Amino acid sequence: MAVSGFEGFEKRLELQFSSHDPVIGIGLRELDFKSLEQVLHQVQCTVVSALGNHHFDSYVLSESSLFVYPTKIIIKTCGTTQLLKSVLPFIQHARTLNLHITALRYTRGSFIFPQAQPHPHSSFQEEVVYLEDSIPASLCYRKASVIPSKLTSHSWHVFSAGAVEYSDNLPVDLYTVEVCMTDLDQTLARKFFRHPNDGKNGDTAGREMTEITGINRINLNAQICDFAFDPCGYSMNGIDGDRYSTIHVTPEDGFSYASFECVGSIYNDDMADMVKKAVRVFGPGTVSVATTSATQDMCTRIKAAVEQLGMKCRSFSMDEFPAAGEVVFQTFTSRRKRI
Repeated sequence: MAVSGFEGFEKRLELQFSSHDPVIGIGLRELDFKSLEQVLHQVQCTVVSALGNHHFDSYVLSESSLFVYPTKIIIKTCGTTQLLKSVLPFIQHARTLNLHITALRYTRGSFIFPQAQPHPHSSFQEEVVYLEDSIPASLCYRKASVIPSKLTSHSWHVFSAGAVEYSDNLPVDLYTVEVCMTDLDQTLARKFFRHPNDGKNGDTAGREMTEITGINRINLNAQICDFAFDPCGYSMNGIDGDRYSTIHVTPEDGFSYASFECVGSIYNDDMADMVKKAVRVFGPGTVSVATTSATQDMCTRIKAAVEQLGMKCRSFSMDEFPAAGEVVFQTFTSRRKRI
């Protein structure tokens, strides 16, 4: 493992809002681009590409992704970004649209280079204190937890807060799957390096990477917004109706990393197959899968799909969160010998 390098593991934040006005319209999508840029400046990242439909807007960032729905914001950033500095600005911008925050969820894996993380991300304890100080008292159903695994380098950090307690009796149509992969196959990871002086911009080079790696075949229904960084690295957002997906790749040997995140629907059972296709693109030595608010059956099917790729499930853990429901965390390692 390299002593230092680029931190691939993302920090992810999801903010849910509501309004007393029965007609919300496009809600948070009314925020102008300048306002979004100001928030991203505090996080220390910028927009490099964008794509939207009539459900939501997606932005590929210099460090990962941002999704803006009428009443929901999802932002995930990698490297040494200061993601939690976006919480208060987003809450304040939402107030100008007569929207108030009703729930927040923060998740991340275990950093490869934790000592490089700035305030407020130097430890999970510091992150929790910062979040507690940033959200209103109305988000009273709170819990912070580190879900362990048998792999010491992989654990799942979750902070959840909500104004309403999660209930299994209420139907939840959507669930979230977050896949983190390390020790990528070197041959496959090489496809995410650009040739020196290739004369292409990030959009063109990204489109080529999407095709040659098979990322475009993970979800054939998705419209893809992709970007290739120079000299290496890749990001994409996928739009499929009201569902998003996103992939981010740090291909350098010694700290190689890739992530795949997707929102699933109980009315569409293709999630396990998509996870399998995504993992196959990278041939990782280690995989972790965190699912939030998914059924036990879906978690089992994802486990079986990953195992079909020659991975062995090393741990299966779960925890309950009063504002988010059940989070299941599974880890896998390759059965193949790595050179």
